[in-house]
Order: sequence, then C-alpha cells, then structure tokens
Amino acid sequence: MTTAGDTAYRYRLATPEDTDALRALDNSFTTDTVFRVTVTADGFALREIPVEPPLTKVFPEDDPDGDDEDDAESCTFVAHCAAGDLAGFVAVSYSGWNRRLTIEDIAVVPEHRGRGVGRALMGRARRFARERGAEHLWLEVTNINAPAIRAYRRMGFTFCGLDTTLYDGTPSRGEQALYMSMSCP
Repeated sequence: MTTAGDTAYRYRLATPEDTDALRALDNSFTTDTVFRVTVTADGFALREIPVEPPLTKVFPEDDPDGDDEDDAESCTFVAHCAAGDLAGFVAVSYSGWNRRLTIEDIAVVPEHRGRGVGRALMGRARRFARERGAEHLWLEVTNINAPAIRAYRRMGFTFCGLDTTLYDGTPSRGEQALYMSMSCP
C-alpha cells in the first residue's frame, strides 16, 4: 500500500473483476489552457494558450482492459483507494522489435488527481518496461489535454512527434496528436 497525501492506495495488476469499474471510470478533464500547434517547414512549435470558457473533454467509451489478459507483453495496472474504489489505471504494451513500451491509456478518477496516483501508475509501467528490456516509454496525447501534458513533462517525458490527422473522422476532429517519449534506464 502506498500513501499519497492523506490517502492510502493499493496498486496491482488488473483482474477480470476490475472490468466494470474500468469501463465506468470517468476520464474526462476540464482545462483553461490548451497547446496550440504550429506546423513549420522544419517541424512544429507548441504554445500553451488560455481558453475561455474552460474546455471540458469527455472521451468516448473505450475498453481499457482490451483482450490482453493472456498477453505477457501487455497488461493493465490499477490503483484502488483504501475504501476499495478504483482510483486509476494504466494500460501498457511492449513491442520487442523497437524495445518500446507504449502507454496505451492512463486515467485517474477526478477526485484522486494531484495525489501522485498517475505518477505511481507510471512507475509500475516503467518497472514492467525494464523487466522486458525496453529502451523507452512512448505515449500519444491530444494537444488540448494540457493538464496531462504538464504532468507527463514533470515525469520526464519530452515531445517527439506530431500527427495532425490522427483524429480526423472522429469526434476529436481538429485536435492534434502529440507524441511523447521518455528513456527507460
């Protein structure tokens, strides 16, 4: 059990019994800033800008546990508060050909944000990566998720790519996908 602030959390691998709680988890966010992406001939530039009124993003329903229960190269770690309620999760997959651990999804329940749950879950992902010999961790985040981008940067992630069309044809049309990575010593 790990204590973050005044709350104790338990971290473990997800089990089939976690499926309903994972599906019901609120992974929405509200932000008063976004990252504006400017594409140049030599790459891209980012600038955090205010938005008024604050923007709220509700992600479409997803299946965070996927079909990776028997896949030794993929897993989901969960965090539960002392009362037993789900506080967050991180789903990861390892690719041996490029020695990359991909953070497929990470979410922390709103009332548990800012208490170190995301950092602790990312720590579980890093250990999983090291056990497999990963060279780096990699993730994708929308440019409007400024709170997550700031958190990832505090954890040591840096920008490594951009896709301006990934979300075309989805409810997130107009947003840009930012790719971030971190070495895994």
